[in-house]
Amino acid sequence: MTKLSRRELNRTLLVRQKLVERVGMPPLELVRQLVAVQGQEPNWPYVGLWSRLVNFRHDDLAALLRDRSLVRSTMIRRTVHLADAADYRWLRPTVQPVVDAALKAPYFRAEIDGVDLAALAAAGRELLAGRQLRRRELGELLARRFPGRHPRRLAETVELLVPLTHGPETGAWGRWRNRHVTVGSAEEWTGAPTAVPQPATLVLRYLAAFGPATVADMQAWAGVTRLAEVVDDMRSRLRVFTDDEHRVLFDLPEAPLAEPELPAPVRFLPAFDNVLLGHKDRRRIISEDDRKRTAKEASAGVPVYLVDGFAHGRWSLDGATLRIVPWHPLSAADEAAVRAEAEDLLRFVLAGGDATPAGHDPQVVVDG
Repeated sequence: MTKLSRRELNRTLLVRQKLVERVGMPPLELVRQLVAVQGQEPNWPYVGLWSRLVNFRHDDLAALLRDRSLVRSTMIRRTVHLADAADYRWLRPTVQPVVDAALKAPYFRAEIDGVDLAALAAAGRELLAGRQLRRRELGELLARRFPGRHPRRLAETVELLVPLTHGPETGAWGRWRNRHVTVGSAEEWTGAPTAVPQPATLVLRYLAAFGPATVADMQAWAGVTRLAEVVDDMRSRLRVFTDDEHRVLFDLPEAPLAEPELPAPVRFLPAFDNVLLGHKDRRRIISEDDRKRTAKEASAGVPVYLVDGFAHGRWSLDGATLRIVPWHPLSAADEAAVRAEAEDLLRFVLAGGDATPAGHDPQVVVDG
């Protein structure tokens, strides 16, 4: 079996994630290529697509949510993603086990103990028939039928039990944190029922976007277990490699590998970007020491930037100021490239309608 270095895995990942050079494909096609785009907060997916696409505009994504080409819903790793509507119909049932597992967590268990979950799911479907409601509104209506229970928890439980999609306004550009989520029936929104689970499709699509990868990587990305059995059944259809620690990596036979010395430009990634969360062992994109820097706040998402293909530091927005915090020294050439990309990103953000505070000109600040 061919042995792949970490740098070969890094460059191959960047190529498959469209982070070596921006591409001219339609946004919907890019989302399909990535399987799904993590997007629990409204603005972050826009940044992720901007980093990958030529001439991307905010409405290019918003229009796909409005016309129902894209679905915003709970799926991979039990988190909110954007996916092609056709993909969602097989993707949600395939990862449903990890969605169901949330009901065993203390956050839910204390509030739903003793509740007839089938009756709760039926009530949710009835209340949402032909319309969308904010989670708060749905919870208040459910609480009338299940008195003494926490309204929000009831609404969130229905969202786990029943495939629901979010209204397009929930994913519209304009907020870095989501305040109000509107939910409705996924079957009504997409015009078709969900399909049967397709774990083999999940594996093949994952490898196209994230491979070569171990079974543990696949499971960490999807949030589901027992994929080893699926991969074993498919092994004759897959190419097999090892990494520098002798772990077995699987890949599609026709998928190209990138040269280790392929130049990689500076790229700014949004919080929760797929490329940082696509593997159990994330060292092909971020060192373990750097991952630990953000581990305590990782659930809130930490936007980072790449230099030479690897996470080099973090960034944040404060009004019209984009602040960069390097974790490692920057050469003069790298700092110039980081500043140039940051200035382009800031123009994109402000073009989306974020008001520039009076007396505050847009600026990029590099700490240290």
